[in-house]
Amino acid sequence: MQLVINTRGSYLRKKENRFLVRNEDKVFEVSVNKVDSILIATSAYISTDAIRFAVENNIEIVFIDHNGNPYGRVWHSKLGSTTLIRRRQLEIYDKDDGLKLAKAWSVKKIENQIELLKRLKQTRPEKHNELKAYIERIEEMRDKLKGLKGAIDDRRSTILGIEGMSSKIYFEAVNFVMPQKFKFDGRSRQPARDEFNAMLNYGYGVLYSMVERACILAGLDPYIGFLHTDNYNKKSLVFDLIEIFRTWVDETVIFLFTKRKVKKEYFDQIEGGVSLNKEGRAVLIQALNETFDKTVKYRGRNVQVRNIIQSECHGVANRLIGKR
Repeated sequence: MQLVINTRGSYLRKKENRFLVRNEDKVFEVSVNKVDSILIATSAYISTDAIRFAVENNIEIVFIDHNGNPYGRVWHSKLGSTTLIRRRQLEIYDKDDGLKLAKAWSVKKIENQIELLKRLKQTRPEKHNELKAYIERIEEMRDKLKGLKGAIDDRRSTILGIEGMSSKIYFEAVNFVMPQKFKFDGRSRQPARDEFNAMLNYGYGVLYSMVERACILAGLDPYIGFLHTDNYNKKSLVFDLIEIFRTWVDETVIFLFTKRKVKKEYFDQIEGGVSLNKEGRAVLIQALNETFDKTVKYRGRNVQVRNIIQSECHGVANRLIGKR
């Protein structure tokens, strides 16, 4: 489970073989064996004993801002990495192998979007024809992407252009199934212009921290990407890989809105847009944890969704050094 600290002024400390969280008049205790990570989403206190306890048990502590973006983390220093993996990342960066990886991730992202829209179509017979049309347009984008050849430097802008157009159509389809009072006009970030994007952005921030962790544990250098530009201090590989997992967040957020589980009171008006408040964050984080803790079929085995992220990153690392 992910231990979430979402109440301002909370205090986290170690108590025997448990973590103890105190906020206001409430006390919560959880065994260290049940905790995979600790997410601190507000101003809180944490004892050095609790930090050491987490580190000794390979539990990361992630700090995220009000938009869900991670700005820091604490974990043990003995991370399994190899210079061979990082060297291979650099070697294939501008080669055909680099294009194949980047293209495969983009195709997988689009196919995941298609599959999600198909699931939405199955449960909405009254919107069947419109959703089918959206799906067919996205399938055209996917097929165009599959046909690309060459070096990644020559094709980067083309891939990003196709991916961007596909996402534009995809979110038009998502908006089509949204309740009338939560309709939105495309994607918006920092700040979000509407409630849907505010919740989606926060969810993507939580997902980003999970993908970054999976990259580092797999020995991948998060700063050496293939598709997104490798600007100074930008973890471009994380932005590459997160694309194939985004629909888990999408489906969770869509479900919350379409099942009428979201209230206007979960959001605050800020300059230029909308922000998800404490109550809204609590609802979203609980729903995301349910999604990530869910067991699904993956390569013939029953696997928790959150563990698929780690498995995929290990797969990338193994492919880079010639293992399968």
